[in-house]
Amino acid sequence: TADVIAVEMVVDCSGSMEALDMSERLATGDIKYRTRLDAAKEAFAAFVAKRPDDLIGLISFGGFVTSRAPLTADHEALLHILKGVQLIKSSSNDDGQMVTEEEFMTAIGDALATACGRLEHAGTKSRIIVLLTDGVSNAGLIKNPEEAAKAARKLGIKVYTIGVGTVGRPVPVVVGRDSLGRGVIGYESIDMDEDILRNIAGMTGGRYFNVADPRGLDRAMADINKLEKTKVAQDIYNQYNELFPWLLIPALCLVVLGTGLNMVTARRIL
Repeated sequence: TADVIAVEMVVDCSGSMEALDMSERLATGDIKYRTRLDAAKEAFAAFVAKRPDDLIGLISFGGFVTSRAPLTADHEALLHILKGVQLIKSSSNDDGQMVTEEEFMTAIGDALATACGRLEHAGTKSRIIVLLTDGVSNAGLIKNPEEAAKAARKLGIKVYTIGVGTVGRPVPVVVGRDSLGRGVIGYESIDMDEDILRNIAGMTGGRYFNVADPRGLDRAMADINKLEKTKVAQDIYNQYNELFPWLLIPALCLVVLGTGLNMVTARRIL
């Protein structure tokens, strides 16, 4: 048996996740600049590394929801996909298609509902969603995320919500580029609906975490890592490639050859 749960990671990649309040001052005095999304990806990667037996999926969202990876035990592939999650911050995507204004918004309700759908038929008793966002639900078909939380509760899915970023004061953001292409840092206020995040967690039996610094994000993920696990029986198959025929044939040839030599030798003696 293995201790397994199904986890759907849901990460906000809207424009506000470019805020730099997850940056750290190093011992040398230099600043290691990190966006909120950078910190979220690092924390999620560390979380995945500590749960080698779990089935983990990945969803990202801005104004629209994207299923990045299905529930999988192939964590190497999952982490590779996680690295590729980028901010929605340009007028066109990698395919050259224009990005609409709605894509820069935050569809929390749709993201939560999509995660519920991915977990509904998971073959584990324990199923959780880890939802990380820094914004206010302002897009999508499900305008009120609490409606999606009701679906999660009905399915027996716990939702752990993480509100990432400083609340109540302006935070550093890249507001432009200078002539050398370097980022110009300014300060902006970013709203976050903590009440909704608390309600979603409370309705489903999960917890809400407010994270204002990188260490706080690590602590939140460590707390979630202490979840109760469910033992699930797994069939393990071993495939063997038999190599003895490659040795058996030469051995038989040597036996025949040896027998023949013995007979010839015996006749000469007689």
